[in-house]
Amino acid sequence: MQKILYGYDNVAKALEEVGSHRYMLVCDSSFQYLFLKDELKADVVFDQFTPNPLYEQVCRGVDLFNANGCDALVAVGGGSTIDVAKCIKLYCRMDPSRNYLEQELSDSHVPLIAVPTTAGTGSESTRYAVIYFEGKKQSVTHSSIVPDYAVLEPAVLKTLPVYQKKCTMLDALCQGIESMWSVNSTEESMLYSRMAIQGIMNHRHGYIEDNADGDARGIMQAANYAGRAINITQTTAPHAMSYKLTSMYGLPHGHAVALCMPEVWLYMYENTDKCIDKRGREHLEYILEYLGRLMQCDSAYKGLMMFRAIMFELGMTLPSSNDRERDLNILTHSVNPVRLKNNPVPLSEDAIYHMYDKIVD
Repeated sequence: MQKILYGYDNVAKALEEVGSHRYMLVCDSSFQYLFLKDELKADVVFDQFTPNPLYEQVCRGVDLFNANGCDALVAVGGGSTIDVAKCIKLYCRMDPSRNYLEQELSDSHVPLIAVPTTAGTGSESTRYAVIYFEGKKQSVTHSSIVPDYAVLEPAVLKTLPVYQKKCTMLDALCQGIESMWSVNSTEESMLYSRMAIQGIMNHRHGYIEDNADGDARGIMQAANYAGRAINITQTTAPHAMSYKLTSMYGLPHGHAVALCMPEVWLYMYENTDKCIDKRGREHLEYILEYLGRLMQCDSAYKGLMMFRAIMFELGMTLPSSNDRERDLNILTHSVNPVRLKNNPVPLSEDAIYHMYDKIVD
């Protein structure tokens, strides 16, 4: 059972509650610009990893953790930073002579406190982590890596560049929407999704334009709800389609997934008769109508168009290609079919191709 706390001063409280005597701080290069650097004085600091963390970097973190006799982890940063800390927690009690990715996963019982410095990934409340091994993305999933504490401090969002704020906010909005229509949705996940979408819709202007304290808090809370939602349901087609856009065109994840969202949304709106959700077509149509209302519109279609309007308003541009046909074929065949199983409407290869055809300029 994760504890959600507000205010950076609760990090010390959390460390006291878990009985830590020597914790390791996992942070990225942005940590030096945060006011938290003067508040968190750790004996052991690990920051030697890239934005898309490598398996070998995580291994160095595991070695540092064990060599210094650490008993807890505090992760301060974005999704990649928290993912690194999750993997260190998972691997630190495994056999170091064997590849950690090939070993059976189990709970190390090392306490993990996550302090997100962006509002979008929701990693502080999920059982997922992503690292890269031999150039390939590795999805690490285990219930024990949900951080024991998520400490939300809205003040850290003030130093984010505006474009990063836009991308991470859109990532959270997409998570909320995808979780809402996922075939795995539950009453609990739909509550979290609703809170996420409503929070973003209510606070997005103030957060992006004015950097107001109340709006930053609202967006951070909404992003956390989105993370809690996908922790139950996982993501769907827009996320599945986004990853290759990121690697091919260097787009931040939130930008890439937001480009895919309206195309998938439109396809599902036009093909509800193909619904595979066991709750039936009527359930999907109800969810799409409900999403329209959550987007502050009076119909399913207008909700979709509101999402497009937000993308235009935020200036989120399409990627350009020098060889569209080649790129479209690469993109189409890059989509992981396993990730599409959570989508309530199946996507054929032809449908995916035509969606990318609208995304790539």
